[in-house]
Amino acid sequence: MQYQLTFTDWKPAFIIGSMAGKSNDEKSVTGRAFSVLTTFDPSHRHQTLTSIAKRAGLPLSTTHRLVNELVSLDALSRSADGTYEIGSKIWRLGILASLHSDLREIALPYMEDVYQLTHGAVQIGVLDGLRCLIVERIAGSRTLSVLSKPGARLPLYASGVGKVLLSYGPKDVQDAVLQSLDPYTGKTITDAKVLSSQLAAIKEKGFAYSEEELAIGATSLAVPVYGYGNRVIASLGIVAPAADTDLTRFLPVLKVSASALSKKLISSGTADLGQRL
Repeated sequence: MQYQLTFTDWKPAFIIGSMAGKSNDEKSVTGRAFSVLTTFDPSHRHQTLTSIAKRAGLPLSTTHRLVNELVSLDALSRSADGTYEIGSKIWRLGILASLHSDLREIALPYMEDVYQLTHGAVQIGVLDGLRCLIVERIAGSRTLSVLSKPGARLPLYASGVGKVLLSYGPKDVQDAVLQSLDPYTGKTITDAKVLSSQLAAIKEKGFAYSEEELAIGATSLAVPVYGYGNRVIASLGIVAPAADTDLTRFLPVLKVSASALSKKLISSGTADLGQRL
């Protein structure tokens, strides 16, 4: 039997989660796909196929088919351990939400200033679980091709912007990250004690530096962006070729821009970002 989605099939976002309670025959293909996607939440960021099927209220065979299709569309991503998480396409759509849209719009002029003065790829990220979500990036035709496109979710321990967020982040986040330090390159720090010492130094100095820890040939420098109560709500950074051995010369530019951005976020009423995430 084929199903056609009509306006009567539409369900408000706040009751999508309840669709799992309906019989499989009552769900459209779109409804089943949403049932799969809405099984993911802050407590279920990584799930096995069995977990998704159980939480969605769908047969395992149906879930397998839907998950494979969602993976092919970048709506879901399959990790090396076989579990699944929300994919980059969903994160890019999420950036359009007012929460990240406000940050992006306010930050862009300051990011453009940094780019004009450094000619490096400029990025701004926020804490998202155990990852750094890149909200926006500015890169010219001559800048280094990097992984941090808007919507990308970088490891907190192997990127400049991520390390800033991790060093100022909650202790439970730090503990969770320190328990799983998978290498991305030969220079990725995988020793929890070494990383802990580095995080303490980042808080003391007010900036983070990462040299080819996420990708060979790329180095990054990042500083915190503050909100209300001197709370770190984002991280502003630049990525440059590893051949640039004096990236820290741009530290004053980054700090001045981040300070100005922090003041603008506070004056505009957007500095409660950390509480709204």
